[in-house]
Amino acid sequence: MAAKLRKGDKVVVLAGKDKGKEGTIASVDPKAGKAVVDGVNMAIRHTRQSQTAQGGRLPKALPIDLSNLALLDANGKATRVGFRMEGDKKVRFAKTTGDVIDA
Repeated sequence: MAAKLRKGDKVVVLAGKDKGKEGTIASVDPKAGKAVVDGVNMAIRHTRQSQTAQGGRLPKALPIDLSNLALLDANGKATRVGFRMEGDKKVRFAKTTGDVIDA
């Protein structure tokens, strides 16, 4: 099935401790149904110092379930994603505005 949310999409969190926060998808794991969003679902990770990197308590974004994310449309509101054919190409579109997402 085609991915409704992809890397680089602007999304808003619908549920959980970070409800209402916005961010950009850094990576998606379709098998697990999760995505890593910059600045959302942050946790402190303790890392050992190495020759190249400084150690310490570093914040890291953890994966969040795709069902708790919604795409932001051109107006900055949460929207669902639909698919339609334009010519011979399948494109994603925002259900609220009808605008094509992939340009």
